[in-house]
Amino acid sequence: MKELMLKKCKSCGAIVKVFEECHCPCDIMCCDDVMENIKPNTVEASLEKHIPSYEIIGDKIKVKVNHVMEEEHYISWIMFVSENKEEIVYFKPGESPEATFDYQKGTLYSYCNKHELWSKNVL
Repeated sequence: MKELMLKKCKSCGAIVKVFEECHCPCDIMCCDDVMENIKPNTVEASLEKHIPSYEIIGDKIKVKVNHVMEEEHYISWIMFVSENKEEIVYFKPGESPEATFDYQKGTLYSYCNKHELWSKNVL
């Protein structure tokens, strides 16, 4: 299965998606520093929910994250990654973090502006 590769700047918070990992000693820089890899969390460790839940309805996957959507704390986006496709839906505070994608096996990701990346496999 294709894996989502993201890097984040420790200073400004910028996030970049890596399409092809490089195997040389260089690295992606931002604000004069090396950007850090973001690895998804897969286990909830608090009362706040971050892992996307889904249900399959016909040929669609209905996805939702049971999370607050306040100005200072919210789900920024939900992404679905399969072998040959990536789709992303962005959210703003006050909106409901729900999305619908075509069904196929893959991985769902959600990104919390405070607690970063979370994932769940779609079987």
